[in-house]
Amino acid sequence: MAGIVVVFDFDKTIIDCDSDNWVVDELGFNDLFNELLPTMPWNTLMDRMMMELHSHGKTIEDIVQVLQRIPIHPRIISAIKAANALGCDLRIVSDANTFFIETILKHLGIRECFSEINTNPGYVNEEGILRVLPYHDFNNSPHSCSLCPPNMCKGLIIERIQNSISRFANKRFIYLGDGVGDYCPSLRLKDKDFVMPRKNFPVWELICKEPLLIKAEIHEWSEGEELEQVLLQLIKKISMEENTWFISADYKLQTLSVSTHETLAHVLPVRQ
Repeated sequence: MAGIVVVFDFDKTIIDCDSDNWVVDELGFNDLFNELLPTMPWNTLMDRMMMELHSHGKTIEDIVQVLQRIPIHPRIISAIKAANALGCDLRIVSDANTFFIETILKHLGIRECFSEINTNPGYVNEEGILRVLPYHDFNNSPHSCSLCPPNMCKGLIIERIQNSISRFANKRFIYLGDGVGDYCPSLRLKDKDFVMPRKNFPVWELICKEPLLIKAEIHEWSEGEELEQVLLQLIKKISMEENTWFISADYKLQTLSVSTHETLAHVLPVRQ
């Protein structure tokens, strides 16, 4: 459906783990990660960890191989492919990084399903080190949102997407997420939209505390199979509502046309 924008978080939503933790754990650097964690922001820590991996002889290919075996529920892949085939505009808003996300999506064969990926920049420099930068430059231009980490406010990203879509386009959003960072964008959704928080995860707990703060319709999910079921049901629901609106509008137009014709037939005299 051209009128539906589906926005996915990535970690623990599309994939079934945190991609940062997965890479660090699989390459055997969890102890160092935990030692450094209290000393710096998460995004800065991941950049530091990528430099540490390189200094200990780990290559980009090692990182790629780890990312290619990351766990994901197969029904989530089929849900993404189905939503794309139905004409939905699929986007990602994630606090991971471009290198991790692009590598995983390409390996799964679903990169082309997404029109946009909003995440922290990740690139391999001339020394062969993966660098991870913040989405928002929190040193020079902080975003000032108290709900979000310094490197990324997902709420601001959702607002940008909303504003980039013409006000004349009747777009409706479906937002899927699991973490604390997904709460801010959930608050930015409109009453015609839908939010799909992962049950028993932080964003679900925050929403449950004060559900009236959320304007969007709330539909929880737990695992990949339920995500697919709920998402496709919502797409079908929106599709049926849009079809009903178009049928109603078309009927009103036809009625108006007939009414106008009959009025003119009575008003305009026929020359003899």
